[in-house]
Amino acid sequence: MAVTALLGLGLAPAVTAQSQQTQQPAQVPNAPKPQPTAPIIDAASGPIKPGSGAGLESSDTGSGSVPQQTVTAPPAPKQVQPPAGPPPAMPPPEQLGTILRLNVTYVEVPVTVKDAKGRLVAGLTWRDFRVFENGNYEPLKEFFVDPFPMSMVFVVDRSLRTGDMDSVNQSLGAIQGALTPYDEIQVMTYGNGTTNVSGSFTGAQSARVPYLIAMAKSSGTEALNPVNSGPFDSCGVHVNGNCVDPNLQEGRSAGNGYFMTIPKEIHTLNDAVLAAAKELSNRPRERRRIIYVISDGAEYGSKAKYNEVLRYLETNHIAVYGTLVGDAARWGEGRLSRLHMPFTMYDNLLVKYTIATGGTLDSEHGLNNIEKSYLALAEEARNKYTLVYASHEPLIDSKFRNIDVRVARPNMEVVAPRGYYPSAQDQ
Repeated sequence: MAVTALLGLGLAPAVTAQSQQTQQPAQVPNAPKPQPTAPIIDAASGPIKPGSGAGLESSDTGSGSVPQQTVTAPPAPKQVQPPAGPPPAMPPPEQLGTILRLNVTYVEVPVTVKDAKGRLVAGLTWRDFRVFENGNYEPLKEFFVDPFPMSMVFVVDRSLRTGDMDSVNQSLGAIQGALTPYDEIQVMTYGNGTTNVSGSFTGAQSARVPYLIAMAKSSGTEALNPVNSGPFDSCGVHVNGNCVDPNLQEGRSAGNGYFMTIPKEIHTLNDAVLAAAKELSNRPRERRRIIYVISDGAEYGSKAKYNEVLRYLETNHIAVYGTLVGDAARWGEGRLSRLHMPFTMYDNLLVKYTIATGGTLDSEHGLNNIEKSYLALAEEARNKYTLVYASHEPLIDSKFRNIDVRVARPNMEVVAPRGYYPSAQDQ
């Protein structure tokens, strides 16, 4: 009845369509189709980024959409750079408006400054020093006050008198106490010839040093009154008016049947200093090269000449220090030896070596004073002002360069080498 009524009102077709639509089942979506597996991308060449996977992005919402695949473009080929042509020509300095200068030689000058009482002066700066080479002012490039390690050749004179040699023998052990573990030492002796006791350099505080010092000890020589004539001369036995000693030359220098020429004592100081300098010439430039001599300063019988030895010292930047003993250590003797009178001979060559190379010389008597001189001279040799300047002289011309160091303070004594000879080792 209800349907009939509705048909009567003209609404039945609409209701019928609505009911039919309501009764139809819902359509099921199709499953995603299988896709081909993406190729593996090399991590070294592919665009793999942190957090983005291997370059594949998919969005599966469950509605049947197909995942999208991001295709990476192949890397661009490497561009080969063509070979470069010759560099452009540099214009001359006149066009640049700049003059280029190159200082090829740096010179190190170790300097000791003392006051009027002979004490070391500390606290100076580079502004207090003036350096002149061959009369020309040279500005300082570097300035050091740090102590340097030393390479020392310790030379002992075995031709001293017996009493003086006894004091030297007892004092030799104190030289090790004046050195540091960073230093090195070599021991030599001389009399009638030079003997290398240690053979090579060894650590200054090693257990080998006392043994080497003991080997340098000697009994010395006796001071006898020379007799060259009469029954008490050195050659008391004569045959036909001639001395029968085969070690003496007949006539001339050995005398004749009535008198005998007294032979001179041999003190090969020049040969000993030269032998020590040869050992030091191979040591590193970062060390102080020191020759320390215990002697009376006498020289006779050396094959090497003083001027030749001094040139070798000044070429290799070696300083000579020494302690005078014996007759040369008399009061005022060491000071007077520095004041050389014109047209007179040098009786003490050790004084000349120390003055020319910038070293220091002490004159001491007695065991205690000799031991103190070791400590004082070793401290002075290690603690110096080091001045560095650039020389404007030619690179190597084998000519002596005079050095004059001045301090802008009154009553100061400056101890420095008088100059140097250039060498290839300086470059």
